[in-house]
Amino acid sequence: MKKLAVILFSCLPLVAFAAGGGHNEYVVKAPVNLQDKVSLQNGAKLFVNYCLGCHTLQYQRYSRMAEDLEMPEELVMENLNFVSDKFGDQMHNAMDQDDAKKWFGNAPPDLTMVTRYRSSDWVYSYLINFYEDESRPFGYNNHVFPSVGMPHVMAGLEEELGEDEFKQAMGDLTNFLTYTAEPIRPQRERLGVYVLVFLGILLIPAYLLKKEYWKDVH
Repeated sequence: MKKLAVILFSCLPLVAFAAGGGHNEYVVKAPVNLQDKVSLQNGAKLFVNYCLGCHTLQYQRYSRMAEDLEMPEELVMENLNFVSDKFGDQMHNAMDQDDAKKWFGNAPPDLTMVTRYRSSDWVYSYLINFYEDESRPFGYNNHVFPSVGMPHVMAGLEEELGEDEFKQAMGDLTNFLTYTAEPIRPQRERLGVYVLVFLGILLIPAYLLKKEYWKDVH
């Protein structure tokens, strides 16, 4: 039994390394707040305007996004849905996968779950760590994902906003992608508070009942 415990504990660092992709000095904490509707709405706008042309959110529907982010259907259909005429459709794009492979080397991945398998911190750090590199096909490289095939589509926005506002915008985009990975999470977190309060209250009569049962036991 002791040998098994030693083996399990010795494997923990390897599991952590594999899950996080190893240490990277450029990975910083993402400003995620799923209760901030304004941030989530801005993140949705940024994703549609800058990302949806190449990347899909195939597990996310416009109708669900509108409900969760408190956006009117008319607003979503007029300003965020440029591909479909149906409010309940998934967030796809019109890019042909074969063309994408020719242009970028690989088809751009779906990003619905990207913060689950990469982490929100990684995604945020990736978005803010592009830098000019003339040796790369699109003129940019990335500190978090070296030699990435994706162009810096936010370059114009970064120049327009400046460093601080750009980081805030990328935080909003990361916040939105964190939401798409688990839309139920805000409700789950709110419900968790009530559950903990209930268990705390239940602990009092449970403790008193335990004392009553055991008072005559010596």
